[in-house]
Amino acid sequence: MATIPIVVKHQGKKYDVDLDPSATGEILKFQLFSLTGVEPERQSLLIKGGKLKDDTNLSKLNAKPGQLFTMLGTASGEGSALVAPPKEKIKFAEDMTEAEAAALEGATPAGLQNLGNTCYLNSTLQVLRSIPEMQDNLKVYKADNSSAGSLQDLTRFGLAGLGSGQDLTAQLRDLYKAMSETQEGFPPLGFLNALRTLYPQFAQKAKNGHGYAQQDAEEAWSQIVHQLRQKLRISGGTEQERKDVAFIDRFMAGSFHSSLAPPAEVGDNEPVVEADDTFLKLDCHIDQSINHLRDGIFAGLTEEIEKKSPTLDRDATYVKTSRISRLPQYLTVHFVRFFWKKEIQKKAKIMRKVTFPEELDVVEYCTEDLRKRLIPVRDKVRDIRKDEVDVERARKRQKIAHKQEADRAHDEAIKAAEPAPIAKLREQKEKKESKGKEPEGGGMDAYKTDAEYEAERAASIMQAKKELFQVIDPELAADEGANKSGLYELRAVIAHQGASADSGHYTSFVKKQGKLVDDPKAPGGTRREEDGKWWWFNDDKVSEVELDRITALAGGGESASALILLYRAIDLPSKDEIEE
Repeated sequence: MATIPIVVKHQGKKYDVDLDPSATGEILKFQLFSLTGVEPERQSLLIKGGKLKDDTNLSKLNAKPGQLFTMLGTASGEGSALVAPPKEKIKFAEDMTEAEAAALEGATPAGLQNLGNTCYLNSTLQVLRSIPEMQDNLKVYKADNSSAGSLQDLTRFGLAGLGSGQDLTAQLRDLYKAMSETQEGFPPLGFLNALRTLYPQFAQKAKNGHGYAQQDAEEAWSQIVHQLRQKLRISGGTEQERKDVAFIDRFMAGSFHSSLAPPAEVGDNEPVVEADDTFLKLDCHIDQSINHLRDGIFAGLTEEIEKKSPTLDRDATYVKTSRISRLPQYLTVHFVRFFWKKEIQKKAKIMRKVTFPEELDVVEYCTEDLRKRLIPVRDKVRDIRKDEVDVERARKRQKIAHKQEADRAHDEAIKAAEPAPIAKLREQKEKKESKGKEPEGGGMDAYKTDAEYEAERAASIMQAKKELFQVIDPELAADEGANKSGLYELRAVIAHQGASADSGHYTSFVKKQGKLVDDPKAPGGTRREEDGKWWWFNDDKVSEVELDRITALAGGGESASALILLYRAIDLPSKDEIEE
């Protein structure tokens, strides 16, 4: 059937379109999408009797050559640009190698096989793997000559280092590389062998004589981090920096300023002893008065120490009070849930429910000096967030106003097509119904366009980011691996299910990394957008869970409860970002 040349009017412009009478309304809408950039679902093409539906046969329009049609609707701004052909040839999943499939954005990450009560280790390794800066530094790590051996040849079998390889950092590097090339459960044999060689406690046999004993994930975490602190130096910078600065010290270690106060009965005979120490994790102490992480951390910052008093010439109780003087980019929090129970000769578990936040504000745990530096930044971040919410609400209201305007225009177009007698009767009816009513919205409002709102939003946010960047303390700004706002977001959790540290089962949860989305206003034209979901690593089984699964880890029984939390400093604008 021959096509019919028609004209479609949209926002003051006219478009020549070849209408195929044998096609449907959906096909015509896609033709108009290619001309106007307005997505088919946002189009309203006015025809006699109403709007064109997707399944309408175009032959029923009885269109005449040159006939004028009116189209209403605006592009969303997300799909309006004409689609460009892909730069690379499309490759289907079935044609990809295992490594290529694993490298796809959003691909399910690899789990770790349980090699006999090694869930404590698997959970720890998955949480450490969630630190991208660690991954980057591990990739360029060079193993000790004594342990280089044939690591690369054995990696793909999970056997790296079964011979003389005792460099735990090199083992971790090779393990993570192998995990990045598969989506299957991987056996961490080489790493486990090196860990048991360095720390024989992890080679302890089970009391029943069958296989190896279960271990405490917190002890595994601490020993692995200790090894990384000794071996892994930062990449980039000068050769001296690479030699002198440990990755752990820069990104995962904080500093305490503490004071040790003598007992009151010694009077002024003994001074308060001030000291500075490094910490790799904050302890959340738990007793019957602790219900929230905040209270448990505060309890852990005050400690009673028994020592001999030279004044009293006997043992006395001194009180050590600590405050944080440097915050690392990655903050580890340990729930002290296990204690040695002499009666059962086991590390028993404190079952009490202790809640923890998705965003943690640690300013109140800091020294006076650090608080003064952090508070202006923290408060500015909160102001920006509030402004962003307000602008977004205004933008949504504007969208509703535009839709109402489009609906009114549509109604007016339909009215214009009505016969005069019917139109007159309807006008009389509407006048009668509206008598005594106030106009909707209290009168006429002047609305901004979407483009004006977007420009206003971008300018407002950019100005706020510039102001935020200006209030960051210069010393903090120069400290690459420090938190500059005092605010952290939860990124990973190690959880334990059971009644004691040496039994039960360990799993871990890691927040999914955001997908890259196009954003012309973002640095480089893209930004990461998270969906709020988490990966649950249960040895070699990996599944996706919602946030409510994480909040349920507060404990309160033998069900899974959080043991280690990994928080990351919230993102702040960089200098490059605000200068673009």
